[in-house]
Amino acid sequence: MNIKELRITSPDIGADGRLADRHALEHDNQPPTLRISGVPEGTAELAIVCHDPDAPVPWGFTHWTLYGVPADTTEIGPGADSRYRAGTNGFGKEGYGGPRPPEGHGPHRYYFWVYALDRPVDGTPSLRRFLDTYGDAIVEQNRVVGIYER
Repeated sequence: MNIKELRITSPDIGADGRLADRHALEHDNQPPTLRISGVPEGTAELAIVCHDPDAPVPWGFTHWTLYGVPADTTEIGPGADSRYRAGTNGFGKEGYGGPRPPEGHGPHRYYFWVYALDRPVDGTPSLRRFLDTYGDAIVEQNRVVGIYER
C-alpha cells in the first residue's frame, strides 16, 4: 500500500512564521507561493483556503478560497486567481485578499489550508458553504500557518 501524507509548505513563510509585507492587502497583495505534495490517490481536485481565526468577528475572516485546482498541482502562487476559480473573500472581492489585521490588534495567524477532495466543487462557495457542502468529500487536509501584524 502506497501511503501518502498531504503536505503544504511555503518558501515565503519564514522560520519564525512571518509573512512578508508583499503578501499584505495594503502592500502588494500577492499570495505566498504554496507547495503541495503527497496528494492522495483518488483525489478529484484540490481546494485552497486562507483563513484568519484571530480576526475580531465570530467566525474569523476568510482571505482566500480557490477551487478547481487539479490534483497534480505542486505549486500555487501569484496568478492563481486567474488559473483556477477564486471565490469571494471577506472583503467582498473575488480572489486573494491579503492580511490586514486591525492596527494594534497584535499578531494574527493566517492558515493556508489545502483540501484533497474526492469530488469536484461546483462554483465558488463561501468557506462555510464549502465546508458544509463538501466536508464529506475531504479525503485529507493540511495547513501551513503564517503570521502578520500591522
